[in-house]
Amino acid sequence: MRIAILEDDPEQSALIVSYLKDAGHDCYAFASGRALTHEASRESYDLFLLDWQVPDLSGEDVLRWIRAHVTAPVPVMFVTNRDTETDIVSALSQGADDYMKKPVGRAELLARVGALLRRAYPQKSAETLTLAPYHFDLRSQALTVAEKTVELTQKEFDLALFLFQNLGRLLSRGHILEAVWGRAIDVPSRTMDTHVSRIRTKLNLRPENGFKLTPVYNYGYRLEQLKPAE
Repeated sequence: MRIAILEDDPEQSALIVSYLKDAGHDCYAFASGRALTHEASRESYDLFLLDWQVPDLSGEDVLRWIRAHVTAPVPVMFVTNRDTETDIVSALSQGADDYMKKPVGRAELLARVGALLRRAYPQKSAETLTLAPYHFDLRSQALTVAEKTVELTQKEFDLALFLFQNLGRLLSRGHILEAVWGRAIDVPSRTMDTHVSRIRTKLNLRPENGFKLTPVYNYGYRLEQLKPAE
């Protein structure tokens, strides 16, 4: 998963990043609130971990920004020294999903992060995903549409699955490239656009079929399921 971390203490930031990377997550660390909000306006993340007292914008300010500007309900957890009942109630009432006191323990951090991600993205841990007429079998890496098999390359299957797993979310180009092609591979941007075009055609992702795959200028893509009237 793609995790943004707000932490101005270099040692704490490095520790949290090391724990999460060892667990297979992709981490992006920010030392100031404005740096995180600037990047979050251009990139999408699966989870935000926020310290409270950081330069220029507090963690509480960043939480309010996330809830006002990030369209999907991305989970947010505070990781901070502040632990009074007033602080915890304030954070939770403004939209935080969890609250963890420093110093950070590896086992507790991974358990809390795992629980948040499972609740926010339950379909990502399933063996099948069905959004009629589309059915993904993750074990056999097969996709059927109205019970007819669609021939896809591995990357096309991975891309289609990722889009359906994140139905309704606005996904940045970097997020898609990282999830489907991996961070270590330098993939031209047009490669992703070509695959998106093929997916749209092969799966017939058109409004008349109940789904719409649209580009968002200078950001990325969003797959939406339309209501019958639409």
